[in-house]
Amino acid sequence: MIFAFHKSDTLRILWKQIIYISLFTLLIDFLVLQYAPNAIFLEKLVSVYSLIGFVISLLLIFRTNTAYDRWWEGRKKWGELVNDTRNLAIKLASIVEEQEDRDFFTRMIPNFVFAAKEHLRRGVKFEELELLDSEVGFITTKNHKPLAISQLIYKRLFVLKNNGTISEEEFIVLDRNCNKLMDSLGGCERIKNTPIPFSYSLFIKKFIFIYVTTLPLAFVTIFGYFSAFIATFIFYVLVSIEVIAEEIEDPFGRDDNDLPTDMLCDKIRSTTKEVFLN
Repeated sequence: MIFAFHKSDTLRILWKQIIYISLFTLLIDFLVLQYAPNAIFLEKLVSVYSLIGFVISLLLIFRTNTAYDRWWEGRKKWGELVNDTRNLAIKLASIVEEQEDRDFFTRMIPNFVFAAKEHLRRGVKFEELELLDSEVGFITTKNHKPLAISQLIYKRLFVLKNNGTISEEEFIVLDRNCNKLMDSLGGCERIKNTPIPFSYSLFIKKFIFIYVTTLPLAFVTIFGYFSAFIATFIFYVLVSIEVIAEEIEDPFGRDDNDLPTDMLCDKIRSTTKEVFLN
């Protein structure tokens, strides 16, 4: 695993920046060794940079924990989507007998999660949805596609309640499951639309850059040109943590570390079809 590289590997992402930092810190080493090789005050900077490094560590811990909390909350919301779609499918399959209605819910329950998945990615893929022409016409007029699909589900439920297929008590139970679907999507939208404040993230990046680029000043009198490699390694470690935090704070994309929402949608579709076929 040490030598494994994938598209989200931080070394693959940061290799250009690592080269730039290496060259820049080597230049600082060269200037110090050429023009101030006996500067005594530089040796005293080690304790100062140790303290600053501790402060950066605290900031990165908070940053990583905040990002992971967002990732984990998104995973819980998608777990709720899986459970609620199963519960809704099981109840409807037990109540509804007309094949047309069963086919409708077999398509629409998975359609909701597929639309929700792409809605969180800023766009819905209609080729993933199983829709009739009339349904396509209705959904394309709406900006919020998952909400439009939920509206179609509710319309069919009201029709079934009005013709006596579903009793008032059964409708109330089904309504709770439909509400939970929208609640889960609303939670995911809250995560998506409330990013970490930009000023906070920018401050950490500036802090790391200034810390790393000036770090050779504290070690150059001890390690010489090797202080540039020390600074470069510390840069890789600190910035890698920041890159990972940035990637997981929006867990609904297509990165390696994002939630497997495509797989979950396929699982929901196959489970729903299995329920209505039996």
